[in-house]
Amino acid sequence: MNKPLPRRKNSLRKPDYDYAQSGAYFVTICTYQRLHHFGAITAETMHLSSVGQIAAECLRGIPQHHQQVELDDFVVMPNHVHGILLLLGDERDERPQLGVVVGTFK
Repeated sequence: MNKPLPRRKNSLRKPDYDYAQSGAYFVTICTYQRLHHFGAITAETMHLSSVGQIAAECLRGIPQHHQQVELDDFVVMPNHVHGILLLLGDERDERPQLGVVVGTFK
């Protein structure tokens, strides 16, 4: 049985920052208890599991769910994903907050 990871005492988010502002955001999303659900690395190559393939497909689908969001690039690792999300446009009311986009993916 895996020992639970310690919880962060302090959030990495800036408390007064508007995460619906236009810009590029580097996002990391980890699996529950950092279990290797997304695949494995062998011979320095990432081999996606079926769950990892679904994660990659869902990342690619983010712009279809959020019109003001583009996915610049991403990588799926065994227990987490990294991605660069671009929140676009001039109208703040039309842009989702970053947390909404990440929540949709999860």
